[in-house]
Amino acid sequence: MASSMQSNGTIKQSRFDPNFTQNVINAIGPKTPDRTRFVLSTLIKHLHDFTREVELTTDEWMAGVQFMNAVGQISDAKRNEGQRISDVLGLESLVDEIAHKLMVESDEAPTPSTILGPFWSPNAPFRSLGASIIQDNHEGQVSKMHGKVKDLVTKKGIPGALVDIWQASSNGKYDFQDPENQTDNNLRGKFRTDENGEYYFYCLKPTAYSLPTDGPAGKLLTMLDRHPMRPAHIHLMISQPDYKPVTTQIFPRDDPYLTTDSVFAVKDDLVVDFTPLKGDKNASLDLEYNAVLAPRSFNGQPHENSNSEANGTSH
Repeated sequence: MASSMQSNGTIKQSRFDPNFTQNVINAIGPKTPDRTRFVLSTLIKHLHDFTREVELTTDEWMAGVQFMNAVGQISDAKRNEGQRISDVLGLESLVDEIAHKLMVESDEAPTPSTILGPFWSPNAPFRSLGASIIQDNHEGQVSKMHGKVKDLVTKKGIPGALVDIWQASSNGKYDFQDPENQTDNNLRGKFRTDENGEYYFYCLKPTAYSLPTDGPAGKLLTMLDRHPMRPAHIHLMISQPDYKPVTTQIFPRDDPYLTTDSVFAVKDDLVVDFTPLKGDKNASLDLEYNAVLAPRSFNGQPHENSNSEANGTSH
């Protein structure tokens, strides 16, 4: 039985080989890149520590292996179950927070990011300002969405910024999940802001929907006694070559799942208000959403002319 020194100087007998994990880490070869070595060494250490802490049984270990196998087996070009598992465990939201954490020494901040999700498509068509992304029949409420993409530092509009939007239909499904009812690129579109940095188009007030529960993610949610619902949301990816891009989602304030999002993507600054719209024959609701991008050179220092105007939402 191995022994180890405790902080108070006494010897504690260990039930497990104290050198085993380091031996596994030491087996990593000399040609492994430094970052890869660091990440995998740390992963092995935490994985081994977890296994010892919970004293994982053989049956539990095999159940985990079979679970990972099932994730791969159900995934295909249209279904990324691995990413969904990451979402359910909060991992993608945590990675997003780390990747986009921008420390600022003022009250200013760019539009908050959140997870990309598995339903973005690079094939969304460019559409003219004022066009609709609605191609097919639906049972939702048509909304006019408009706003301005602004520079974090100057507060001025950013001309030519790309606003890439996608959302589920009123039945809670995205186009490639629902070929019987939706055509390709339904409820998807790319728009360029005008010379003032402004954009506008027509979309649907989004609908809450359930994550697919017929695979490992559903089993995991059941095991955790959690519901599979995502609050209604619209996806946005906003970019311009001179600015740091942002991938985000916006959520209606009246959605009942805001505080229990199954993938932990809701942030207070991303909650928006849909209001009644009069005088527009194409829509019954209005949504104003202003986005703020940080210049690529921005280092988090306050600008001499800065103020607290740069808030990404309009309420």
